[in-house]
Amino acid sequence: MDTSPSPAASNDAGLLPGPLSGQLSGQPAEPLTGDQLRELYSLMVAVRHLDTSAIGWQRQGLIPGYAPELGQEAAQVGSGYAVDTTRDFVFPTYREMGVARAMGVDMVAYMSTHKATWHGGLYNPLESRLAPIQAVVGGSVLHAVGWAHGQTLDQTDGVAMAYFGDGASSQGDVHEAMNFAAVMKAPVVFFVQNNGWAISVPAERQVAGGSVAARAAGYGLPALRIDGNDVVAVVDATRRALAHARAGHGPVLIEAMTYRRGPHSTSDDPGRYRSLNEERDDAGEDPLERFRKRLLADGVADEAFFAEALAAAKAEEEHVRAGIQSLGSRPGVEMFDLVFQETTPALQAQAANWREESEHV
Repeated sequence: MDTSPSPAASNDAGLLPGPLSGQLSGQPAEPLTGDQLRELYSLMVAVRHLDTSAIGWQRQGLIPGYAPELGQEAAQVGSGYAVDTTRDFVFPTYREMGVARAMGVDMVAYMSTHKATWHGGLYNPLESRLAPIQAVVGGSVLHAVGWAHGQTLDQTDGVAMAYFGDGASSQGDVHEAMNFAAVMKAPVVFFVQNNGWAISVPAERQVAGGSVAARAAGYGLPALRIDGNDVVAVVDATRRALAHARAGHGPVLIEAMTYRRGPHSTSDDPGRYRSLNEERDDAGEDPLERFRKRLLADGVADEAFFAEALAAAKAEEEHVRAGIQSLGSRPGVEMFDLVFQETTPALQAQAANWREESEHV
């Protein structure tokens, strides 16, 4: 099978028209090879199957809650794939399973966080370079800027990547983070997945001015507004943004235009605010099927490869499910551990009361 660079890896593909501010330094990234393109497809298939399975796991009581990402696989896999896990650090929300998978995070450990039992087998953030899942809307953006500024102070070349959505872009924390990052020239990439919906509110009623990327001008940041359903375009834009920040030129904002095809979370009913026909019409072509057609047309992959990728995704899905099911309950006393570096009298008293009560149950 051919492993040479493909036309599918053109550097300018996927850049959408719109109000952009500033210019990125340096040249476009090298085109992706055939092997890399096939790897991206395999990752997207794995993420698609884990995502749809997680909804089923929640319905079956295996995990208490989950935030689906159906339709956002290209934006997540493409951006996560561009991260250098030897020096960069990613700050996710509660919907970045695809980013985690592309970064090589163990999926049993990642999915186990949804069991809500202490850390539930939580992946190691320092080793994986992925910060813990953040449920506070916009909260991870401040953390990313703080870490990035630390890189500047330490004179190291790591770049932070902060994920958030179009709805979160209206949070005050995001304004503070962007302003501080711009002033201090912190090496951070703000990666916005504009999936068309801020929970039940359409983006046009949530984002003033019609574009999150347009807001970057107010902070003097360069911005890219890209086709978030084109995984090759996402990889290229993210690599360019990371290189710009790594070279000491300050932060970059990427707005990846995509679509959330399912509910906001497993407790959400999207039928209350949009119809199935609206969802089908507005979502456009499935990013996974779109990439599949592209690889076929360019001769980068064949049906045998797609069948192999699907089989691997199904096997991984079963492995992760079995891993989650095998997790036992955590000792209750752990809720008092690792709260403070040095324990307090109040915490000690609470722990003693808990032990006394639990021993009499």
